[in-house]
Amino acid sequence: MKDPTGHSRHGTTTQTRLSQEQAQEIARKHELLYSGRMGGARAVFSFCDLSGLDLSGHNLADADFTGAVLADCNLSGTKLDRAVFFCADLRRANMARACLRRSDLRGACLRGAFMVGADLFEADLREGVIAEKDQRGNLSFLRHELRPAEMQTVVLANANLERARMNGIIAIQADFTDAVMRGCKLVRANLRQCKMVGANLEGADLSGADLKGANLQGAVLVGTDMTMANTDDVDMTGALTDAPAGISLSTLADPIEALLAQHTMWVETSGASGKPLDLSGVDLRPLKHLASANLTALKAPGVVMYGMDLSGIQLQGAQFQGADLRAARFVGADLRGVNLKNAKLNNTDLRDCNLGPLLLSSDRILPAQLQGATLRYADLRGADLLRASFVGADLSYSTLIGAKLRGTDFTNCVLDTTMFSQGSMREAAAAGCKGLPV
Repeated sequence: MKDPTGHSRHGTTTQTRLSQEQAQEIARKHELLYSGRMGGARAVFSFCDLSGLDLSGHNLADADFTGAVLADCNLSGTKLDRAVFFCADLRRANMARACLRRSDLRGACLRGAFMVGADLFEADLREGVIAEKDQRGNLSFLRHELRPAEMQTVVLANANLERARMNGIIAIQADFTDAVMRGCKLVRANLRQCKMVGANLEGADLSGADLKGANLQGAVLVGTDMTMANTDDVDMTGALTDAPAGISLSTLADPIEALLAQHTMWVETSGASGKPLDLSGVDLRPLKHLASANLTALKAPGVVMYGMDLSGIQLQGAQFQGADLRAARFVGADLRGVNLKNAKLNNTDLRDCNLGPLLLSSDRILPAQLQGATLRYADLRGADLLRASFVGADLSYSTLIGAKLRGTDFTNCVLDTTMFSQGSMREAAAAGCKGLPV
């Protein structure tokens, strides 16, 4: 509501209403300051009413939005690192792909906010209130109409919440699908009926949290503290925990080290000695790493290698259909002709790896197959993707900067948030790549 002077009132405070032009001018001066040019000034929007305004795409890092009203505001793609949103009203705000690293969101109201793909690394979302002195010198607390730290129905799908502090938040029916929440603090958080399908909660603290009716299908719960958490009616189908997933190493006929040595011998002698290894559905996580191992032609569909160090590994022609390779490290690996159909490769480090074709004979090659694979937030910088097939793969928020894209097939891929080198799409299209957006 507005008072007779044209200011808007929110709770017990009065906000100064800004026009689109005024907000744009403040943002322009902030960007001048940030780039070290003359005429710049820090953006201070504290206790201002910005509801419904468009500040998308601006650089507002370190700006002050304390107690501001940003309901229905468009902040999509805005750089807001270390910005202060203490007790701000962000209801229904569009913050898709916004960068809020180490931002202060204590006590902010995010009910219904749209934050798909937002980066909230180490953001502070704990409870908070604003206090001021009244005429008698006593402290009075200023609150929004809604409770602080409220995130009901917020959409944070594919968002980065790694090491964010969210103790005590109210996030009923919030959507955290495929969000990165490693090391996140969610002590005593109200997460009833939350959607956390595929979310990575490795090392997160959910002690005392209320998860009644939440959906954690396929979530990563490795090292997650759920002491005294309410898990009534929680769906954890397919969730990856500290317990063995699939076949345990302890049930194999021989020690895994001996089996791996036999396979390496089989490869190096072209089958004259040793024997090939079949690790279908085996959980290899206890090994921690297989860096630089020679496991060419390994048969391992459905294998679990989450978080393992596989740097420099040789897996030419290996079978990894449906494998769980999330957060694994494949830097410099030889993956020519590998079969990764429908594999899980979220947050996987594939920098400088070779995913080109495997030469089988003078007239026969075997391209790498990644059809239907999920590669959200995968790092493919500098990778060789010659003739690799990503048909139907999900490459949301993945990085292909510097990747070699010759004859690569991206037909029906999810690429709208994928990072390419400048001009690389045009060059790739000229080099015979398919399925790239025009």
